[in-house]
Amino acid sequence: MFPKKIASKSSYSSHPLIPGRMPAWIILSLILLIASAQDCSDDSPRPQGDFLVNLPQHFGRRIYIPEDNPMRQEVAQLGRWLFYDTRLSKDSTVSCATCHQQKRAFTDGLATAEGIRKQKHSRNTMALVNMLWTDRFFWDGRAQRLEEQAFFPLEDAREMDLDREEAALRLQNIPMYPPLFAQAFGSPEITPRRIVQALAQFERTLISSESRYDSIVRGDIPGRPRELQAIQLFMTHPIPEANIRGGNCGDCHGSHLTTLNTFHNNGLDSISQDLGLEKLTQNPFDRGKMRAPSLRNIALTAPYMHDGRFKTLREVLDHYNEHIQDSEYLDPLIQEASNEPGGESLLLTEQEKEDLLLFLNLLTDSSFIQNPQFSNPFKSGDAY
Repeated sequence: MFPKKIASKSSYSSHPLIPGRMPAWIILSLILLIASAQDCSDDSPRPQGDFLVNLPQHFGRRIYIPEDNPMRQEVAQLGRWLFYDTRLSKDSTVSCATCHQQKRAFTDGLATAEGIRKQKHSRNTMALVNMLWTDRFFWDGRAQRLEEQAFFPLEDAREMDLDREEAALRLQNIPMYPPLFAQAFGSPEITPRRIVQALAQFERTLISSESRYDSIVRGDIPGRPRELQAIQLFMTHPIPEANIRGGNCGDCHGSHLTTLNTFHNNGLDSISQDLGLEKLTQNPFDRGKMRAPSLRNIALTAPYMHDGRFKTLREVLDHYNEHIQDSEYLDPLIQEASNEPGGESLLLTEQEKEDLLLFLNLLTDSSFIQNPQFSNPFKSGDAY
């Protein structure tokens, strides 16, 4: 339960086109309108290089491929070897795949990540999925490109703890890699930049678009009445004055990607211990804001939240429905959301909670977690 109050003008300052002191549902409509206009623009980035991954049409055309790292099959395949190679950690015990396991939709099942020497990270491992449509990475958004993102876990003392130059030298002395780098880049020279370029290209191929939800959206199968009701509930912002009930989930996890790639303080704590986006922007109104991740395969990626505090999806729903902690930094889209006039919480019914759980399970893509193109090449017997 949390008291209703009007958010300050500064609470809306994260988007330059949105004025202050405006109802949250209008703000959301403007955000979606702006995003829609951007996705439909003629100058949206297009796939580059000779390796065109299968792009689901219902995901939109706003993809992110740097001009200096065009997609090539040989580079992405090299990235797959590197992703699973434990020799990219200081003591050769962990790889990228240690924390990003395919069977868990590229998460690790732990509350917070665990690196070499069993060292604990302070945050939960984010799922790797549909990153071709993302331009901000980590919970706090500190990396804008996958190439930049890859250096953080490689050199973090709590994760892989390997200096980038040492990583390049180590790979140069492993017989299998110079030929693979030559195939990918035209010469056998191994550099830190080439390492992260290859990793980024492999990660951009990790596309999940074959869930039951996708089949319904594409019109491949008819949705059952309850499924269609669950989808609508998830995507709808409640407006009790207009007798519109909603789960308020699409405000942060909208679009078919189930994320708007935005940052929010979602009321986990009245005083945020983790500053989140504020550490990057130095703006106090960003305190406790974390990136809203994609919910693709969410049933496989427990535990939840940036600190892994919730073990089940039901706990997550109970948080948003009943246990939001108020603060001056609480996102206004959450602060003002209720299904009853003057309500001090979301006030979903038990049936509506069950419907939202149904929707979240519609997002499971079994082909994604079984795709041999994403699996460990050292174990699959792939030639190199």
